[in-house]
Amino acid sequence: MICAALLSGLFTVQAAALPEMGALYAKSAALYAANGQELYVYNADEQLQPASVTKIMTMLLAMEALERGEVTLDTMITGSEYACSMGGTQIWLEPGEQLTLDEMLKAIAVGSANDCAVAVAEHLAGTEAAFVERMNTRARELGCTNTTFINANGLDGEGQKTLTSARDLALISCELLRHPKILDYTGIWMDTVRGGKFGLANTNKMLKSYQGLTGLKTGYIREAGFCISASAERDGLSLVAVVMAAPTKENRTADATALLNYGFANFTAYTPAAEDLEPIPVTLGTAENVQPVLEGSDSFVIEKTRAEDMQTTFDLPETLAAPIQAGQRLGEMTVSAGGETVLTVPIIAQAGVDALGLPELLISFVRGLAGNVVKDAK
Repeated sequence: MICAALLSGLFTVQAAALPEMGALYAKSAALYAANGQELYVYNADEQLQPASVTKIMTMLLAMEALERGEVTLDTMITGSEYACSMGGTQIWLEPGEQLTLDEMLKAIAVGSANDCAVAVAEHLAGTEAAFVERMNTRARELGCTNTTFINANGLDGEGQKTLTSARDLALISCELLRHPKILDYTGIWMDTVRGGKFGLANTNKMLKSYQGLTGLKTGYIREAGFCISASAERDGLSLVAVVMAAPTKENRTADATALLNYGFANFTAYTPAAEDLEPIPVTLGTAENVQPVLEGSDSFVIEKTRAEDMQTTFDLPETLAAPIQAGQRLGEMTVSAGGETVLTVPIIAQAGVDALGLPELLISFVRGLAGNVVKDAK
């Protein structure tokens, strides 16, 4: 999937062509396609406290550890004295108590359990402080420029507070959605842990009020106001709406609903005709050709008003000389509508092609020479 930071540069919404969003209650907001395309922003770079929406990064690092095979959903996570001392929403872990990672993730995603967030952080990185370093490093890798995490759960620290922005939370949310398994947790309305002994009710009440909602995470502390990163999908279009510092819970829901409605009303998923990308001949290489492919996502998001007037062009060389690296940029695809460029997407090499070594070059030369002799003889 194409990275969110890159997509924001490839795709620019022509605001004049779109209807007005209308006023929002929140201090800051952002609407993104799940593939990282920016669709609408409002004060999106203002640094604000995210409260428990912080946990989207905690869940992202957990899902990435799962993908790398460092843990499994059956891995037992132990609650430390420190993890069990967290305040706010929690499942009241006892020191030494063990739950599977599966149950921990459920408690974090559904019940916003601060104690479980810290327990998972300690298991993955040894200490919460080491985990926070990973959180901040990962944020920078995703192009987040206004984010500083101080813990795994979003609670205020002593003289410290987590700061981020609506844009940064949208980027992290889009990355989290690259792991579809997370929706098995964020989409739960009610469930239990501890063998059915402890009930969980999702803090994201939009799951029951908004069609197509899939997650992701709510947040509230007095200093932060009401926050949410809400993901939803309809007709193949997946969106993320981030709302920060809304005055009330109702205002938060209203803003997230307005953003998602705006997205579904004005945008649609678009899949370019990538099948038109034919292999490019390669000279002096160990393979005769290389297959060009679009970098990242196979589909993009465009304004509905332009969907029926799309033209796709490819700018690629007729031949290439080896060596070619896998992922090497070969050219670009341009999608336009009404004479205006809607988006450009890099085209890269699907696989690498090594250059022929001296022995192979000699063999190739001899074969070519022999072929010419045969042609002359005819």
